[in-house]
Amino acid sequence: MASAIDFYFDFSSPYGYFASTRIDELAAKYGRDVEWHPILLGVVFKTTGSAPLPQIPMKGEYSRRDFERSARFHAIDYQEPTAFPIPTQAAARAMLWVQSKAGDDRAIEFAKALFRAYFVENRNIGDPEVVAAVGTALGLDGAALSAGMNSTAVKDQLRAETDLAMAKGVFGSPFVIVDGEPFWGFDRFDQVEALLRDGRV
Repeated sequence: MASAIDFYFDFSSPYGYFASTRIDELAAKYGRDVEWHPILLGVVFKTTGSAPLPQIPMKGEYSRRDFERSARFHAIDYQEPTAFPIPTQAAARAMLWVQSKAGDDRAIEFAKALFRAYFVENRNIGDPEVVAAVGTALGLDGAALSAGMNSTAVKDQLRAETDLAMAKGVFGSPFVIVDGEPFWGFDRFDQVEALLRDGRV
């Protein structure tokens, strides 16, 4: 069986959100599974010396235009959240907790619901109470989810996951690794598909 595709993302990344709406369908088309990895770009930026696009002069204004344009082009529901960007520790930790308790499929369902809550419904998923509410709406135990995302074990796991991602060369969101080949950005998905289809780019 072909190896799974590694999909790295931060919940505050519009391009990560766009990728989340396409990655599973793309992988399934070529008989691949996807392993979803939430990471913290804030930690990555401390290593790379970068910053969130909206906070960079000139690039910030362009990026906001490109977020909306890319969403229209790909017919993806999107509105820029009022609070943007946000810290995403709670969302990332919560997803890891759901993964450990309910499995990959439920964790991915939860991650997609979090992305939609933030980038479509304008709900601030930087707030742990909002994260728990999103989980409750999916039938998860909100109280257990709240406790789980604040546990030392899950905090340590997210820290380790982010460190491991950087060790593999991950520096942005979305970041996809297919058979050892790294791709940064939603705009690289045509190349990802070419590799999946042809075995080379």
